[in-house]
Amino acid sequence: MSQDSGRDANEILKEQPFVAHLLELRDRLLRAVGAVAVLFLALFYFANDIYLFVAAPLMAHLPQGTTMIATEVASPFLTPFKLTLMVSIFLAMPFILYQFWAFIAPGLYKHEKRMVVPLVVSSTILYYTGMAFAYFVVFPLVFAFLIGATPDGVTVATDIAKYLDFVLTLFFAFGVAFEIPIATILLVWMGMTTPESLREKRPYVVVGVFVIGMLLTPPDVISQTLLAVPMWLLFEAGILFSTLFVRKQDEGDEDATDAGDAPQPPAPRPGGGPPAAAAAGPGYAGHDYAPDPERYTPLTPEELDQELDAIEEEEARQANAPNKAAADGEDPISAASTEGNDPITAKLREVQELRACEDEQGARDLLYEVLAEGNEDQRNVARNILRQLDD
Repeated sequence: MSQDSGRDANEILKEQPFVAHLLELRDRLLRAVGAVAVLFLALFYFANDIYLFVAAPLMAHLPQGTTMIATEVASPFLTPFKLTLMVSIFLAMPFILYQFWAFIAPGLYKHEKRMVVPLVVSSTILYYTGMAFAYFVVFPLVFAFLIGATPDGVTVATDIAKYLDFVLTLFFAFGVAFEIPIATILLVWMGMTTPESLREKRPYVVVGVFVIGMLLTPPDVISQTLLAVPMWLLFEAGILFSTLFVRKQDEGDEDATDAGDAPQPPAPRPGGGPPAAAAAGPGYAGHDYAPDPERYTPLTPEELDQELDAIEEEEARQANAPNKAAADGEDPISAASTEGNDPITAKLREVQELRACEDEQGARDLLYEVLAEGNEDQRNVARNILRQLDD
């Protein structure tokens, strides 16, 4: 009965962090939905005025005496309602992104946090800039072209629901197109490409942006060109900023190597728990060495093989020590202790067993103990295993 109770308690402790993450995610989502709801309630009274503002670029080019029409019975109500809801989501986007950022931030390292915050802010600004570009630059030119190309004898009477779908599509297309610099920087940051490789693909990118402009915009040359040219310029801006980012990152790595500062413990994981190094035991805080997996000096594959071979030889020597002592008439237990059954080497063996069982967190905890207590060779092995876990 006590064994069953202990098993249930262990299962509860294992499930609790996952449940805590779900509860936090629920709270973040509720806050985001609440922000959208508050903005919607504040703007709904002005729903018709908002629609008139969005329809102004088309209304300015309609022939004299013509207006927009509603072909569905509920369109005069539902169309401004839908537009107000979309405007509320667009306006609440910074708060929504902040909730997303607050949820994942505890699981990021310091260099990742420094990178994510500027990207989130700049991506939001670029998306709003793309929408503003579509409204103030693209819409007047596109509608002037489309209305001017109307055949004689045809009266332009655009349905309000169809117009809303049309402008929302363009808002989305231009907003996403203006995110190209962010996408370029992320690709370089993740190591999927390099600025030099992107420059080599420039001719293909130019053709590709015009194809995308053709697919995402109305069938006219003006709107296609107005989307394709900014996309190409933003691609060039992305190459420039990614080049500066790579250069700054390399300089930062060199400065960190030259400074020789003691690395800091890793950031806590999601859920508010202590960092992995805190599980290493009370003796960890008393050591001068505080490991940080993001700032190791990696070993070459040959050096790592040599370190592992040395550990295997030590393990074999320790395993044969009791037999040798028995053959010499000595006490096997005392002989094993004099041969030095290294607890750090035992921890490294246990790390491999935990990795085989896919217990990454347990392996990390033991590796931090090795980093705090082991000798230089053992610490080198621990660093490289941690680097493999991070990759």
